[in-house]
Amino acid sequence: MQFALHWNTIRAGITFSVAMGFAATFVERSIADIKLPNIFSDHMVLQQGQENKIWGTGNAQEKIKISIADKTVEAQADDQGKWNAKLPAMSAGGGPLKLTVAGSSVVELNDVLVGEVWICSGQSNMQWNVASSNDPDLERLTSNLPNIRMINFPQKGTQEPIWSHDDRKWMVSSPQTIDGFSAVGYFFARQIHQTTGVPIGMINNAWGGSAAEAWVNRDLMKSTPRYEALLTRWAGMESRFEALSAKQDRNEDENKELGNLRNQMGGNARPGNIYNGVLKSHIGYGIKGAIWYQGESNAGRAYQYRDLFPFMIQNWRSEWGQGDFPFYWAQLADFTAERTTPGDSDWAELREAQTMTMDKLPNCGQAVIIDIGEGKDIHPKNKVDVGRRLARWALAREYNQPIDYQSPRYESMEKVGASIVVKFAHAARGWRPFDVNEPKGFTIAGEDKKFYVATGKILPDGRVEVSSPEVPNPVSVRYAWDNNPVCNMFSQNGLPLTPFRTDDWAGVTSGRE
Repeated sequence: MQFALHWNTIRAGITFSVAMGFAATFVERSIADIKLPNIFSDHMVLQQGQENKIWGTGNAQEKIKISIADKTVEAQADDQGKWNAKLPAMSAGGGPLKLTVAGSSVVELNDVLVGEVWICSGQSNMQWNVASSNDPDLERLTSNLPNIRMINFPQKGTQEPIWSHDDRKWMVSSPQTIDGFSAVGYFFARQIHQTTGVPIGMINNAWGGSAAEAWVNRDLMKSTPRYEALLTRWAGMESRFEALSAKQDRNEDENKELGNLRNQMGGNARPGNIYNGVLKSHIGYGIKGAIWYQGESNAGRAYQYRDLFPFMIQNWRSEWGQGDFPFYWAQLADFTAERTTPGDSDWAELREAQTMTMDKLPNCGQAVIIDIGEGKDIHPKNKVDVGRRLARWALAREYNQPIDYQSPRYESMEKVGASIVVKFAHAARGWRPFDVNEPKGFTIAGEDKKFYVATGKILPDGRVEVSSPEVPNPVSVRYAWDNNPVCNMFSQNGLPLTPFRTDDWAGVTSGRE
């Protein structure tokens, strides 16, 4: 009996065939190239001063070597070929560097910098790009800033985690690329970079119109009774979608309903959709912190947002594994037509929910932009000042710059005769009302809960006395309590007074789930 032994090594695998006068036996083992998710690409920025997680896939049990500068770490893939490692902490400066990942194949990432990395997230006002903001022609002229980088993630909504978005890579700021940068993210980055001198990387995953619940791990929401009604409503829509999809003889109305439901199933409001479709692909990438501009889509459920917003932040922090990283957000700007008569406002209640979050979580901050919006446009074009006000928080809190960063905020009230005297925090330098000397934006009410436009008087100690002849026995004061309030109170450092109310009367969004 003759034996013919053939070893044929091919790139796709190894074939071992033995001919023994009968049918050959064929065994094949595939060889997988090393693959990294798209968050790791040329031009990326690594977070300085901390270990940075890097992860990918290869062959089962394969040993992986990762090298950058003079540092090398090793990892071993598990039975599914998944691996991860921690790059040693590095200081900003130097470079550009090359990151090499070697195993069954080699991946090289070039022009890698070490600096500060921030998430810029939320809905359309964070997604809004430089090209659509004020003075894009001037911004292009000064955008040759190669130490500012950004990666834009696509809008994918799904209940199954997406591991990588291969068509999205890091971009370097230049006149050719700047149009597509998030404007708020870019202006924030530029201020930080020009102040600190270190490279800045921005991870832009904003999605216009998105609801906060879409950014949260749905399994976590399921374990929280607070969101039972919200999830039950979506479960009913999901069941209806499945039923219509399976139906063979749908009529015209049912086809239309199915199309609408299909959009919602893959959309930006379904709980967990953006968490899985966008965020999951880069959770764990080394960051300094996050900036956020969202809330418009949740304004109709502002009371729920009181819990949902901090719940989302905690979810991110828990899964990122970097402790209570800094999280700063822009409060909703002014929008819609101005009103002459005080009334209820869902946007005012959403702003209140945002403000409350500062008291619920550590290492958070709010940039008040009640003066930056446009009544006719939910997307105000002035994104420079939004970025700068967010940058104030980061510069003061994270980079130890001796600058003012907190807007004045309501602290306490005292009834004095027919007036209410209001005390504020973060207003030690005094006030500079905009346009006219008289404070504008205060309203006052008695026990009947009917509000009237009030007169404000700035007292020598910085408190404000509020009164109205229509309210002889006042019990509550509100300031800038409207979608688009007429208000003018600024501290001497140019930061607007935070909208507030002194009462806790049930609002128009109370009970909405």
